[in-house]
This record gives sequence, structure tokens and C-alpha cells, in this order.
Amino acid sequence: MEKIAGLYSYWIVVVLMMAGLYIMIARYNLTKKIIGLGLFQTSIFYLYITMGKVAGGTAPILIDGEQPVYSNPVPHVLILTAIVVGVATSAVALALIVRIYEEYGTVEEDEIKAIEAAEPEA
Repeated sequence: MEKIAGLYSYWIVVVLMMAGLYIMIARYNLTKKIIGLGLFQTSIFYLYITMGKVAGGTAPILIDGEQPVYSNPVPHVLILTAIVVGVATSAVALALIVRIYEEYGTVEEDEIKAIEAAEPEA
């Protein structure tokens, strides 16, 4: 039981990931889908950051005569890039949602499909 409780960060990742996935699948509002995507991305960021941390680890700086345990900095650097990409993706998606709202007057997916089905093809 202690081993399971010690992995609480992974449980947090799973809960956040499933919440984000549920929001993306179950909601028909496009803005809510983007929020779910952001939550899903955040869970992945948290997973990589927790994997890169070693208990008792230090920054990988070489000191003469010492052999300390180092934490891996690569996951943290990759997450910085992923955060920038995630923000850019969200910005583009929100810009597209604004254009969809201007065109259809709604951001509900089922209403947009109904409007598309009702329009005669040109």
C-alpha cells in the first residue's frame, strides 16, 4: 500500500488526463474542447516533469572529487518547448473558434452540423 501511495504524482497525472479526455469527448462546445485539450496537455507536462526529478538529485554540475546523484534536465527543457507549442496551438484553435462563431453564430458542434446539413450545396 505504501508503494501505491508513494506514486501519488502518477495518480494525479491519470486523473488530469482522464478529465481532459472526458471533456474533449463528452462536450459539444468547441471552447470547452480546447479547455479539455489544455488540461490533457498539462497532465502530460506534469508526467514528464515528475519523471525527470530524482530523489536527492542535484543539478548536473561537475564538482571535482564528488559523485552526486544528478537529476535529468532534458525532460524539463523539452517541456518548456511543449508549453510554447501548446500555447500556440490553443491560440490558433481559439482564433478558429472565433471565425466559426462569426460564420455560424454558435460554437456548439451539433448546431454547426445542423446548419451545415440544412444549407443547400452550391
